[in-house]
Amino acid sequence: MKQTTQAYEQLIARFVAWAETQAGIRAALIVGSRAREDRPADEWSDLDVILLVAEPERYLAKTDWLENIGHPWITFIERTGTGDEKEHRVLFEGGLDVDFIPLPAKKMRSLARLLQTRERFPKTLSLLPRSLSKEAAQGIAAFSEVARRGVKVLVDKDGIAESLLAAITVAPAPNPPTQDKFLNLVNDFWYHAVWTAKKLRRGELWTAKGCSDSYMKWQLLRMIEWHARAKSSFEYDTWHGGRFLERWADPRIVDGLRDAFAHYDEDDLWRGLLATMDLFRWVAVETAELLEHAYPSSADEHATELVKGLSARRLE
Repeated sequence: MKQTTQAYEQLIARFVAWAETQAGIRAALIVGSRAREDRPADEWSDLDVILLVAEPERYLAKTDWLENIGHPWITFIERTGTGDEKEHRVLFEGGLDVDFIPLPAKKMRSLARLLQTRERFPKTLSLLPRSLSKEAAQGIAAFSEVARRGVKVLVDKDGIAESLLAAITVAPAPNPPTQDKFLNLVNDFWYHAVWTAKKLRRGELWTAKGCSDSYMKWQLLRMIEWHARAKSSFEYDTWHGGRFLERWADPRIVDGLRDAFAHYDEDDLWRGLLATMDLFRWVAVETAELLEHAYPSSADEHATELVKGLSARRLE
């Protein structure tokens, strides 16, 4: 752990020394685990750096600038886990994993000024044209979502980062799902259970596994989040994307997940599908009771009967 931490600190020092000489880089901030106090970085954590720059596309399209920081082994572009930005993911020599998220400095400077004005005049956003007001609100929310768990400022040439950090908003507690939203998720899950069974009968193992162990698992995850919050409160922190699920979810669920994933094998895919259905059922039923929602038992019964029938007939 100590050796890994030192390697990242040395990489950060090289980055800061270089960034200070680059007119196009106006600010840089560390977010994520290496800036958090809650669930801080361990030896497996990566480094997430937000760049406020004049030309974001340059830091996505080019790789030559990375040589000023370290020796890149692997680089590629993907969408950020939160928000709708792009990030340049880099694996440097020694296995150091860094995500660079370049954002337009001009836009962020305008947002910082708007936030400063809003502090003095709270109704500022309502005075803007609807499109600008919506964009500003989304920008504030997106930055706050990333930054509220912790930020370390590395470079701040114009005070943009300081202004942005001063205006981080408190995360609003998510609302409990409405009856309609709850029913839609449950019906979606059971529909795809039947869909997966049909793909298995056709012999499309790849497609069936993709649905059972990916799409249906994301539906299951949403229900697990609702279950955890319904048991505690809707301010209960379930992180995002299943992060730290083993620490915040009901232990019965964690135990049930051991049987819910399958090997790339027809018989095991049937077993995993049925185990996933059993797990989803009791979590959803218990969540419905906690939220005082109706559970669509008929959808469950029809889907389960169809899936079990399709499974049984393959053995005839």
